[in-house]
Amino acid sequence: MVPKPTDADCERFRSFVPDLAGVEVKPMFGNLGAFINRKMFMGLFGSDIGVKLPEEEREELLAEAGSGPFGPIERPMGGYVTLPGNWSADQAERWIQAAHRAVAALPAKTAKPPKAKGRPT
Repeated sequence: MVPKPTDADCERFRSFVPDLAGVEVKPMFGNLGAFINRKMFMGLFGSDIGVKLPEEEREELLAEAGSGPFGPIERPMGGYVTLPGNWSADQAERWIQAAHRAVAALPAKTAKPPKAKGRPT
């Protein structure tokens, strides 16, 4: 079961999202995601905020008390780490910026063509 964020969780998440060109916040499986070039660099799962980091930075963040895997316990999202829940946006900024830089450097995801409506004749 996917945990649903409260309005306060969503508001907190949005306050952590950097105000940078090309960043979009979109619904994601009942939660929220922050995207750059159609790729998620930051997500909300219930009340947890997670960031996608390169391995070295991921290990460094995992050493912080209160951090951990991001997503469902039985199947956490690869490459993502949950920010400690008691952190402020200022405390999280370094990690959010690192996630944004890392994902922005990846090739842009292309849009899928729209599905054809109806049956072909």
